[in-house]
Amino acid sequence: MIFSAFLKCLFLLLILFAGSVSTFQVQLQQDNQEPRISTENGIIGGFDNSGVYTFKGIPFAQPPEGNLRWKEPQPVQDWDGVLETKGFRNMCMQLPVFGDMNFRASGMSEDCLYLNIWSPAKSADEKLPVLVYYYGGGFIAGDGSEGRYDGESMARNKGIISITVNYRLGIFGFYAHPDLSAESPNNSSGNYGLLDQAKALQWVKDNIAAFGGDPHNITIAGESAGSIAVSALMASPLSRDLIAGAIGESGSILGALPPVSLEEGERNGAAFADNLTAASINELRSLPAEELLQAAGQPGTPRFAPTVDGYFFPKAPLAIFEAGEQADVPLFVGWNSQEMNHRMIMGDDDPNPEKYAEKIRGLYGEHASRVMELYPGSSTDEVLQSATDLAGDRFIAFSTWKWSDLHSKTGSSPVYRYYYAKPRPPMKEKYAGQQPGLAGGMQDAEEPEEESESISGPEGAVHAAEIEYIMGNLHHNDVFAWTEDDVRVSDIFQNYAANFVKNLDPNGAGVPEWSAINHGETPKIIYINEETRLIDEIHRERYRFLDRLSGAETE
Repeated sequence: MIFSAFLKCLFLLLILFAGSVSTFQVQLQQDNQEPRISTENGIIGGFDNSGVYTFKGIPFAQPPEGNLRWKEPQPVQDWDGVLETKGFRNMCMQLPVFGDMNFRASGMSEDCLYLNIWSPAKSADEKLPVLVYYYGGGFIAGDGSEGRYDGESMARNKGIISITVNYRLGIFGFYAHPDLSAESPNNSSGNYGLLDQAKALQWVKDNIAAFGGDPHNITIAGESAGSIAVSALMASPLSRDLIAGAIGESGSILGALPPVSLEEGERNGAAFADNLTAASINELRSLPAEELLQAAGQPGTPRFAPTVDGYFFPKAPLAIFEAGEQADVPLFVGWNSQEMNHRMIMGDDDPNPEKYAEKIRGLYGEHASRVMELYPGSSTDEVLQSATDLAGDRFIAFSTWKWSDLHSKTGSSPVYRYYYAKPRPPMKEKYAGQQPGLAGGMQDAEEPEEESESISGPEGAVHAAEIEYIMGNLHHNDVFAWTEDDVRVSDIFQNYAANFVKNLDPNGAGVPEWSAINHGETPKIIYINEETRLIDEIHRERYRFLDRLSGAETE
C-alpha cells in the first residue's frame, strides 16, 4: 500500500514535470513577440523575428568597471523579473582605429560583456548545434553587433543557434602590471579579453540547453583576431574542454598577435603607468575610461599583448600545440589570397625587380636568395604578385598555416584547410570616392600617387572579405554590387561551415568534396572561388621556409 502511494505520487510528479515542459514549448510557439527563457541568473525576454528567436545583450559577466577593471570576469548577479534583451548593448572601449567598422551597438562603455543569440528552436529539447563567433579587429576594435557577423542567416537557413560575443579590448583587455599579478589569485595579468571569451563560452555551455541548443556540440569561430582567439581558446585549459569544433579564418596565436612573457607584459604596463604618473593600480582604476583609452592610443605606446601568464596560458601556446595538449577537435581553417597589399613590402617604392630585390635583401639578409626563389620578382607583374603573397604570409597566412599544420600532426582529429580567392565585386556607384577598409566597411579613398595610378596589383580576396560569404550575410553589406556569382559562392561557403557546425565535417549534399589535410597520402585543400574545387596543397615550401626562419620547425 505504501509502495502504491509512492507510485501514485511519482506519477503525479511526472505529469507536473511534463506539464512544465509543455508550458515552455507552448510559450515559445504561441507568445511569438515575447519569448521567455530561464537562464541560471534569471528570466530573459527576447523577440520573435519570424521564427528566429532573438536575444540581444545578454550579460554573461558583471560589468568590469571600478574595482573590477583588470580583473577576471565575475559571475553575473541574479536578477528578479524579466530582463529584456531586445537590443544590442554597449560595445567595449575602443578608438576608431579602422574607421570602417559598422556597429549597431547602443553605445560604448566598460559595461560591455554581453552576448547575442539567434535561435530557430521551438522548444528546449531540440538540441540544435551551436556556433559561437568572436569578432576580429586586432584585439583593439570590433563588436558583436556588426552586421557581417549577424547570426540570423545561420539560424533561419541552417538550423544553427548562432551567438556573437563581446570581449574587452586594448588596454582594458590586455593590460599587465606587477601589481595586478600580485593581487590576482592566479598570479597573472594581461589576458582579460581572452578570459572574457572563455567566460562567455562557459555561460553558453551552462545555459544554451534552455534555448534549444546542445551544450555538447559547440563550435567556436572567428576571423582575424577572432581566429587568433579561437586558437588561443583551443590551447587554454580554461576553455579547451568546452569545445566540440573550431573554425579559424585568417590568423592564429602561433605567430599573429603572439603573446609575450608575463614579465615583458608587466614591464610594458609599469612603463605606461609611469608615463601617466599613476602611483598605484587604484589610481589607474580611478581614471575615467575615456581618459585611459586616449592615453593608450598615443604614439609610442607599446602594444598590450596577451601574456603567457601561467593561468590562461600555462605555457606558450606554441609549446601547448607542439605537445598535443590543445583541444583535440576537428578544425576548419584557412586564409585569403590577398591578405595584405604589396606596399607592405614595397612601401612607396615602384614595384620593379631592382627595388624588390633590394627590399628582400634588407628584410632577409643571407636568406634573401631563397626568398627570391619562393617569391620571385623578375618583372613588375611578378613583383606585384610576390610582394602581395609575401606581405600576406608575413601578416597572417603563415600563422594560420602553422596552426593547421601543427594540429594535423599532434592531434588526432581531422583538419580541413581552405584557400579563399573570390574577389569582391565592384562597389556601388553611390560609394564613389571611397574605398574598402581593411576590417570591412568603407572609408575615404586615398589620393593615388601619380606614378602609381596604373598599378593596381593582383586581384584576390582581401583580408576579412570572406566574412559576409561564410556567414550568409551579403545582404548586411550594402557597399558592393553583389552578383549571382557572389550568392553562389556564399551558398557553398556557408554550407561548408554549417555542415561542419552540425557534423564536425564540412561535407554534405550540394558542395564539392573536401578531404582533411591529414587524411590520405597527398594533402588536399579546398579552393573556394567561382569554381570551388579540391586541389593539392599549395605553397607548402613557402611556409616550411618561414617556419625554419622562425626557429620553430615542426618536423
